[in-house]
Amino acid sequence: MEGIYSLMSMLLPFDWAAHGFMKNAFLAVLLVMPLFGLLSTMVVSNRMAFFSDSLGHGAFTGIAIGVLLGSVSPLLSLIVFSVLFALFITYVKNKSTASTDTIIGVFSSAAIALGLMIMSYGGSFNKFSSFLIGDILSITSDDLGALVIVFILVVAVWATLFNRLLVLSINQSFARSRGLNTFLVESFFAATLAVLVSISIQWVGILIINAMLVLPAASARNVASNVKQYHCISVLTSLVSGISGLILAYYFNMAAGASIVVVSSAFFFVTLLLKPYFLK
Repeated sequence: MEGIYSLMSMLLPFDWAAHGFMKNAFLAVLLVMPLFGLLSTMVVSNRMAFFSDSLGHGAFTGIAIGVLLGSVSPLLSLIVFSVLFALFITYVKNKSTASTDTIIGVFSSAAIALGLMIMSYGGSFNKFSSFLIGDILSITSDDLGALVIVFILVVAVWATLFNRLLVLSINQSFARSRGLNTFLVESFFAATLAVLVSISIQWVGILIINAMLVLPAASARNVASNVKQYHCISVLTSLVSGISGLILAYYFNMAAGASIVVVSSAFFFVTLLLKPYFLK
């Protein structure tokens, strides 16, 4: 890591880059924001914004269960519960005749309520309230190692499932007619989302994690004219928002996660205003 830090000091001659915690946060942004931009495209295309929001609520319960068990690593409990939660929602959604938003709403409400109930037991909730906002400046070099693994995992899953996800985003019935196991594809994608949300939530925060999975692609959709542009703009928007938000948070002493979301929101409104010119 010392070599990477030295290289960053040479390439980034800014006062904020002199701090170790800012270097870690900057590297984390470079690793995680492109993933949000990438997965965001399918979240928006498959109308999964509500689903991604429920993953944040489920993650909160995962943290609570990890704390309750004590001997289990909270992060391990968080990841395992979030993946199981995502897979269970996907299963029920495919088997039930109830509307998708109703099913997700029930699971989401139950998860956040259960998490709050467990964490508030004995009046200890204040110790975990930081998870609601997150703190990207608290990232350590060990956390960066975990992010590298997640980055490789998500990119590998994306490369494997991209064509199937693209067909699925067009029409589920059409995907089935092409011999595609839609439930399996949805499950893999849901699990991948759950892992990304789980590993990021302690730095981004439960309250705004969903925005990271919606805004980049929503901005890209306003101005993109083909699939390649859609993905490239989404990833670029997410990355630029992450870097800009981090630097703004440093200079103005604000919450970094919230700053990133505000910048990403600004991109959305700008592209929305430009949309008529790109549709010509």
